Amino acid sequence: MNPIIETLKDHNVTDEKITEVFEALTENPLAAMTIIQTLGIPQDKLQPLLMTVMTNPDLLTQAIEELNLDFSKLEAATAKLQETK
Repeated sequence: MNPIIETLKDHNVTDEKITEVFEALTENPLAAMTIIQTLGIPQDKLQPLLMTVMTNPDLLTQAIEELNLDFSKLEAATAKLQETK
């Protein structure tokens, strides 16, 4: 299982919410960060999770594939995120 998805499941995030997070990541990565922060994950686990999401596009790709979401949206979102740096 993808470590990002695993972390979310470890903190009792529902499958529906996980899909919502990754759909948001494919459309607007910065907005997805806000959603992740509202999931009730303890701060000591939240910060590493956010860093993983922001710095490891391969894990995002794996999660998108695992959830059967539209990969082309992830590519567009990644490009958008690179523009903001």
